[in-house]
Amino acid sequence: MDTTPHRVSDVMTRAVVAVGREARFKDVVERMEQWQVSALPVLEGDGRVIGVVSEADLLPKEEFRGSDPDRFTQRGRLADLAKAGAVAAEDVMSAPAVTVHADATLAEAARIMALRHVKRLPVVNAEGLLEGVVSRADLLKVFLRPDNDLADEIRRDIVDVLFPAPVEPVHITVVDGVATLTGRVRDATDIPLAVRLVRGVEGLVAVDCRLTAAGEA
Repeated sequence: MDTTPHRVSDVMTRAVVAVGREARFKDVVERMEQWQVSALPVLEGDGRVIGVVSEADLLPKEEFRGSDPDRFTQRGRLADLAKAGAVAAEDVMSAPAVTVHADATLAEAARIMALRHVKRLPVVNAEGLLEGVVSRADLLKVFLRPDNDLADEIRRDIVDVLFPAPVEPVHITVVDGVATLTGRVRDATDIPLAVRLVRGVEGLVAVDCRLTAAGEA
């Protein structure tokens, strides 16, 4: 059975701390401090995610406290100035929320985080209802997979499929997440494909391919 955590649903946190749109500013800060999180989904109705409030959204209140920004600053940071005067979550949240679906791949979630410069993503269903949260730390959990699990998957799903009858047995060792493949196979054109597939194994750090083909020196 394939146990590789390919999807967001495999690593996400299902017990989620969230706030309603009318939550007061101080309540949001207290909730973040209590649960040691840097961002909270903002919900309405039966749990639909309408935004996210993060530490970055809250900081303008402190930054502009008692200050009188010049016209250049006012023109360039209208959104931050508005957040500085916020009293409720709906006034300070970033909306619409950047979200991901539970069936998204870990690579897709990582790409969204990188492109949108966020550390956490609310996980929603097709109706936009909150199902969990996935963080950068959650995505990194795949690198905690034991070396023997990685070797077993490479053997089962890749090597035994591509090289059912090698010239010499294909040996797989994985140490600290680095896979080394040795042996002699019949068709050299299958070796680059094997490397690409092995690199795609979740939790693998690198591949050292030493396979050779029949007829090669």
